[in-house]
Amino acid sequence: MALPMPTTADLLPLGPEIFVCGAAFALLMVDLFLSDARRGLTHFLALFILAAAAVMTARNLGAEPAWGFADLFVRDTVSDVLKLAIYAVTAAAFVYAKPYLQDRGLFKGEFYVLGLFAVLGMMLMVSAGSLLVVYLGLELLALSSYGLVGMDRDNPRSTEAAMKYFVLGSMASGILLYGMSMVYGATGTLQLGEIHAAAAATGDSTLLLFGVVFMLGGIAFKFGAAPFHMWLPDVYHGAPTAITLFIGSAPKVATFGMAYRLLEVGVGPLDPYWQDMVAWLAAISLVLGNLIALVQSNLKRMLAYSTISHVGFLFMGLSQGGTVGYSAAMFYAIAYALMSAAAFGAIVLLSRKGFEAEEVADFRGLWARSPFQAMLVLFIMASLAGVPPFLGFWAKLEVLRAAVEAGLIWLAIVGVVCAVVGAYYYLRVVKAMFFEEPEGEAVRVHGDGHLRLVFAVNAVLLLVLGVFADTILHWCRLAFPV
Repeated sequence: MALPMPTTADLLPLGPEIFVCGAAFALLMVDLFLSDARRGLTHFLALFILAAAAVMTARNLGAEPAWGFADLFVRDTVSDVLKLAIYAVTAAAFVYAKPYLQDRGLFKGEFYVLGLFAVLGMMLMVSAGSLLVVYLGLELLALSSYGLVGMDRDNPRSTEAAMKYFVLGSMASGILLYGMSMVYGATGTLQLGEIHAAAAATGDSTLLLFGVVFMLGGIAFKFGAAPFHMWLPDVYHGAPTAITLFIGSAPKVATFGMAYRLLEVGVGPLDPYWQDMVAWLAAISLVLGNLIALVQSNLKRMLAYSTISHVGFLFMGLSQGGTVGYSAAMFYAIAYALMSAAAFGAIVLLSRKGFEAEEVADFRGLWARSPFQAMLVLFIMASLAGVPPFLGFWAKLEVLRAAVEAGLIWLAIVGVVCAVVGAYYYLRVVKAMFFEEPEGEAVRVHGDGHLRLVFAVNAVLLLVLGVFADTILHWCRLAFPV
């Protein structure tokens, strides 16, 4: 059936998306005429685009939901809060990346253009009203991410990471698409609202459940949950650190939005079936991620495996559902994006041309060399470990509370035990900074002032937002109806 011509009412909810799309194409054209010496203009324009999109999104924050294009697209409080988090984390990633890429001859306009198209894909994922838009946004994000991971074409490790990401990502997209096709076959529609109604009315849900299982597998892969985590350590380790920082932070927020749209807005009436599966994925991710992270000496791989455990905590919230569960999971996704950006930012801060500070041993003696930066890294590790009053503590507390309220006491116990285990490998970094002497050349902090400033703001925010966590929690709870 042909869709009617779009009207002003259709276009208004998509204002930020239309702006980011047009601005990304415009930036691509402008960058063609810039020399390498003037590439800073591309950087500035990319940040301006994100700031303008944030203003456009924030203007409608808390307003009544609005739909466009025959309900293919929805703008509501859930999407607005997630988009604002995506803009903020992406802007920080751009600032972190500039000096890193400059030192390695990778400071090209393609980074910013691909980054903005990835942001556009994330925006579509969190505002999708149809399976079609979910997949469109997901693939736009995925294809942009593949290109970013493979940016350093002369680095065999980076090229290998891009190939693994592409092959395994394509397989996961196929699994997700297969699940969507089963859901379409069972309901006869691609609209999430109509799928919800059909799931509530159907008597025999075998085919629909079959599709949900495959969709859940695709979601778990995109999150990096065990046992669908095989791509994550190699991609995080092989990609340039500035790229790892980006793909390890903002996309987690968008993937939560996709999971909410598919699992609740779409097949919400089948909650009792898929929530048990999510709970077991959470437990497996918590145990496997923490145990393997314990034995890692490479900081990027350690953070990669710890990501799996953090996804377990996020899934703990998803498994409960309802206002409490979804708001806790959203809060955790936003908190983790900020923590992940800061953690990889610490690696960028100590890296320089010809040297990657990606080993735990590279942080030895940082307290003696730069006490202020060592304290900031301490903030980050404490937040990741869930030490009060940092943001990570409140995020963990919220998802644990959601699990207890849902009667998943066993999962909450697993979460508490794994949080204690996880604190060990974060404390190894703290021990290296404060109590060990550097081997060889002393650790040095990058000289770029903008990098040091955004790192300081990012790290301090983990403490400030922890003290005032109720502000973020308020918007997360407001996003979901009772």
